[in-house]
Amino acid sequence: MRGWWRELAGLVLPVGCAGCGAGRVPLCGGCRAALSGAGAGCVRPAAAPAGLPAVYAAAAYGGAVRGVVLAHKERGALPLAGALGTALAAAVRTAAPGCAGELVLVPVPSARHRVRARGHDPGRRIALAASARLRRTGVPARVAPVLRLRRAVADQAGLGARERRANLAGALEVPRSGVELLARGAAAAQEGRPGGPRIVLVDDVVTTGASLAEAARAVRAAGLGPVAAAAVVAAPAGAFGWGDTARTRTEQKTRE
Repeated sequence: MRGWWRELAGLVLPVGCAGCGAGRVPLCGGCRAALSGAGAGCVRPAAAPAGLPAVYAAAAYGGAVRGVVLAHKERGALPLAGALGTALAAAVRTAAPGCAGELVLVPVPSARHRVRARGHDPGRRIALAASARLRRTGVPARVAPVLRLRRAVADQAGLGARERRANLAGALEVPRSGVELLARGAAAAQEGRPGGPRIVLVDDVVTTGASLAEAARAVRAAGLGPVAAAAVVAAPAGAFGWGDTARTRTEQKTRE
């Protein structure tokens, strides 16, 4: 109910663009353009953790993009999920260009107490918006929220890269129900059959890469096969420009 009322209030009583504060619209044209994904590319966090798959981001995290992400995540501006989903869809398309099979978007989960406090699960909501956008453009995609936290973790805010890796080490798992959901598609991918489903981890923002690396470890530990890539809405500006090296390495691992 809390999320429903927030969404209704945002539609009826717009208080200005979430990105720049201008006008009386939830998102102005300029800030929407910043989330179009036109500049999507491969990114690599500084001191990236071992096991981090190739990561693709739609925009640099800062300014209007940061404002929109935080308004959706922390202030419950739910209508912004559409624009954020558009950005994430662009990152997914860049991560898996020309994929003949289904794309399975696996969101990095939030802690249950964070979901309760926010009144919604921002990562899952954006993933659903992205998959809908992809399907409208002819790309078969679905969301599989199969990851869950198996133990309590500290708030990542304020932690450095090393502390984040230690905080999340072994924290995620794929329960039996999730394994059963993806097992058939994972078997097709492992056998190398053309058109097999490809797993793409998704999140709103990547900073150190600790969350995505742990998510990839949990997927592999569950025997679900390789992770094709990871895609996010935004990444630090300095993380862009990684080029095609990461894609080449990922494709080599997938073939192996």
